[in-house]
Amino acid sequence: TRIGFGNSSPGDTITLQKQAIVIWQGLAYTQTTSPLLSKEIPMKMITAVIKPFKLDDVREALSAVGVQGITVTEVKGFGRQKGHTELYRGAEYVVDFLPKIRLEIAVEDDRVETIIEALIKAAATGKIGDGKIFVSNLEQVIRIRTGESGPDAI
Repeated sequence: TRIGFGNSSPGDTITLQKQAIVIWQGLAYTQTTSPLLSKEIPMKMITAVIKPFKLDDVREALSAVGVQGITVTEVKGFGRQKGHTELYRGAEYVVDFLPKIRLEIAVEDDRVETIIEALIKAAATGKIGDGKIFVSNLEQVIRIRTGESGPDAI
């Protein structure tokens, strides 16, 4: 049903008799029927930043829990560790950005906790600078070779 609300824009939420209404593509939806609010995202992107010497341990741990593919990137950064000083040819200098490894793993939503546990066990040294794990929604995956999409393409 189309409902006009004057100056409303796509994505605006309007409360009408304690019922949330979302305007999307010129149509009004209740919170339970809105493609914006009820869309389930069955995939996640896990991004982990770890110490470089832990890469082999992490790869083995991920393989053991059934991860079939990861993307690995050499990166530099700092957090609480804040770099360190090094001595080179008698001169001391500050290394602000430390070498790290960034892993990206696309997974089905129900496997996230298992994979996070494996990452933590394999990457932890108990010292500052062990890294971070970020989990974000992954809206779409498409396998280029076959055109498969969604969880089938992971």
